Amino acid sequence: MNNSILLWFAVSALLSGNILIASATEPIAQSQTAETVSVSENVPVTPFSTPLKWKSSGMLVSPISDEMHTIVSVKDPTIVRYNDLWHIYATAYSTSARTWTMVYLNFKDFSEAPKAKLTYIDINPDLKGYHCAPSLFYFRPHNKWYLVFQSQQPQYCTTDDISKPETWTAPQDFFETKPSGAPRLWIDYHVICDDTHAYLFFTGDDGRFYRSRTRIEDFPKGMSNPEIAIQDRRNNLFEGSITYKIKGTNTYLTLIEALSPARYYRAWISDDLNGEWTPVPGADSWERPFAGINNVTFKDGVKPWTRDISHGELIRDGYDEKMIIDLDNLQMLYQGRDPNSGGNYSLLPYRLALLTLDPSNKQD
Repeated sequence: MNNSILLWFAVSALLSGNILIASATEPIAQSQTAETVSVSENVPVTPFSTPLKWKSSGMLVSPISDEMHTIVSVKDPTIVRYNDLWHIYATAYSTSARTWTMVYLNFKDFSEAPKAKLTYIDINPDLKGYHCAPSLFYFRPHNKWYLVFQSQQPQYCTTDDISKPETWTAPQDFFETKPSGAPRLWIDYHVICDDTHAYLFFTGDDGRFYRSRTRIEDFPKGMSNPEIAIQDRRNNLFEGSITYKIKGTNTYLTLIEALSPARYYRAWISDDLNGEWTPVPGADSWERPFAGINNVTFKDGVKPWTRDISHGELIRDGYDEKMIIDLDNLQMLYQGRDPNSGGNYSLLPYRLALLTLDPSNKQD
């Protein structure tokens, strides 16, 4: 067993009651109350060794403008493998429309990604205007594809053919009105299901990870008032969350992007989507992230081009609502940018690239 995991269990055994998560160098903001976090006696066993090591590709998907669209970024990707093709929906910032929009592309192999054609989502007249941060999955109970996205509120569309963006239905809201449990700025929504419920998770750029749920038979309607599932400081728990089930286990993995010193991912695990989440030792900090510049190197011949390991998705073992990942084949499609870029967030030149887990991290 990894030494960091042994240390975690030793600390868990010695502590009783609650512990206060705090930083000696970062005071608690006046508007943010210090929270106590319970240390569960039934902490799930960490299913992978840490620290993790990743290799990054160069830029694979870049913004390509046309006569009707001028875009400066491609970011926030969602990806599935279906019918022998990779299908990606992603956010783009359009300076011509002065808003966030979405693009679609597909290709057979990642070597073909740089030349893949971008199809703008506004080819569908129902999807003109502000829509971004997509999450794509096939909902087997309905035999339909769902695209969940931010409009600012959470919305969804359905289709029978993800390769044709023009076939998505008109956007529908998950909630009739903004629920009382939602933060001021709710963003970056995704859905995962267990055997009985569908969960809508999201963040709020406020140090909180939110959870709402409905019964499988009621989905997509009937979402409960959001509650806080994880809480930390804003810099440490920011946005870009995504939740998976680990293949062959009863363990769920949540990844959430941290804000600074540069964008990086932290990891939590749980044995219940409606339960408590435990930080993964050795994959929970700037120094030892799940994925960040401190554990990412670049493939031979690729000049380092980003410090941000930002809003992305792990490559799934399938494409349905269970969101299953295979630890023996971990890859992550993510967004990065030139470290020298700055200024208005909308204009940051994000591109997409692929992380591949170093084979030395694979389980025996």
